[in-house]
Amino acid sequence: MKKRIFIAIQYLEIGGAERSLIGLLNAMDYTRYDVDLFVYQHTGEFMSLIPKEVNLLPEIKEYAAINRPIKDIMREGRFGIAAARIVSKLQYAIYSKINKPKEDSGLFQYVADCVTPLLPSLEKFGTYDAAISFLTPHNIVRDKVAAKKKLAWIHTDYSTISVNARKEISVWGAYDKIFAVSQGVKENFAKVFPTLNEKIEVMENILSPTAIREQAATEDVSTEMPHIDGEIRFCSVGRFTRAKNFDNVPFICKMLAEKGLQFKWYIIGYGGDEQLIRENIHKAGVDDICILLGKKSNPYPYIKACDIYIQPSRFEGKAVTVREAQILSKPVIITRFATSSAQLTDGVDGIIVPLNNEEAADGIFTFAKNKAIQEKFAKYMSTHDYGNEKELQTLLDEID
Repeated sequence: MKKRIFIAIQYLEIGGAERSLIGLLNAMDYTRYDVDLFVYQHTGEFMSLIPKEVNLLPEIKEYAAINRPIKDIMREGRFGIAAARIVSKLQYAIYSKINKPKEDSGLFQYVADCVTPLLPSLEKFGTYDAAISFLTPHNIVRDKVAAKKKLAWIHTDYSTISVNARKEISVWGAYDKIFAVSQGVKENFAKVFPTLNEKIEVMENILSPTAIREQAATEDVSTEMPHIDGEIRFCSVGRFTRAKNFDNVPFICKMLAEKGLQFKWYIIGYGGDEQLIRENIHKAGVDDICILLGKKSNPYPYIKACDIYIQPSRFEGKAVTVREAQILSKPVIITRFATSSAQLTDGVDGIIVPLNNEEAADGIFTFAKNKAIQEKFAKYMSTHDYGNEKELQTLLDEID
């Protein structure tokens, strides 16, 4: 008899965690498992990438209201959820005033605590052999799903964010197993929640080299990223958030241009920091060399077209795009953040440069001028297996 698996995620917008889930779903053996996917809000370009073998559960309006604008859900008459979200914001504001967190990374836990009791039960879908909460809030799978075993994912480096650990511990502690996307993520999460150390296991994001190479060959992007003799094409992909550090790229571009480097830096993505990035592009006077290409559901042709892939992040859990660039044999540059050593082997299939803008520009310039080392990295990556579909066995062992 097939085992039943429930998987929950907020939405399927373009993002690393969402792409990782699609990779997991594509790697599943559907002769052994029935998979029900519950997407709270049926939005995002990746909705069309859900494998046909997966049973997509219907959208439930109360769940879809968790992350939509409060004014919109009030117009629909969902006053209870709107009120709960307002209360959560007030509670978090009080907590922040006292504890002064680095950023609003802990807000969503307050939202989940206030909103989850108002959501309808999901037990009508039956009892599952395993229920997976792929992204926060993890309250929902904990409280609303019937399952013999419950598993949660952690994609975030907890050394870089501020959370109310006393509030989160009861949520994380309710799970049978917690999967971290890298060793660094596991270690830093365990520092915040040491009593959960025995529950944490590393399972990297699942990527298929064959699928990535096939998708990279589906489009010609030469009109957006033209090849010009003597000019280097950099590419970066990610959400426009503080974590990705794209707001500093214009200033790095200015420094590189002042050093005499001939290049263009193309950035693919979307998000709340777009206006800030555009303002900094104008401020730095690099409108012609720092180019935002917008949201792309298939970024692989753009990564394939570039000469060097750069991930300039302030922090990461595990950057899916770095591995994707390596699969496409692109020399990679990343900045030095807490988990950077888990992204690549410095000097073997990429380099790590300092996060400081001036030092980052120095490192990028030196690497960009060294064609021999770029070719050495590309040759290594072309013969190295970056596929990790076998990572799925870590999950299946836990379920079975």
